[in-house]
Amino acid sequence: MAAIHKIGLLLVRDGRILLCRKRQGARLILPGGKPEAGEAPLACLERELREELGEVALSGATFLGSYVAPAAGEAAGVEVRVDLYTGELHGTPRPMSEIDELVWFEEGDDWRRLAPSIALEILPDLIRRGILPWSTNDQTSSPDR
Repeated sequence: MAAIHKIGLLLVRDGRILLCRKRQGARLILPGGKPEAGEAPLACLERELREELGEVALSGATFLGSYVAPAAGEAAGVEVRVDLYTGELHGTPRPMSEIDELVWFEEGDDWRRLAPSIALEILPDLIRRGILPWSTNDQTSSPDR
């Protein structure tokens, strides 16, 4: 199976997570992106955050885990591997470059809006581990694979 590698940021504020929607995209995704050849994960994340969110700075980055799922907006059989970090974001995020919208997603919001990697793998794991303080994991509203 073909795979796409991305580095993503989990930013939690007041029980909500920051997600992005790309221009021409339907699903919400994590801030972050693909590393360039030879680029270290945190260097990639910092570069992508500046490109997508503007004048922001990341501090205290901590690796949370790697997640594999069907890739949003790609052909059937294409998977994405997201290496997920959390940390503090300084500055005010604004949609830049290919990002059309920023969304503070919260418990009870419609999971059908999420990229498969977030709905099927990332959020269930973060809830189970107590990293995300949500009490439910309503897979009935998850996106189709």
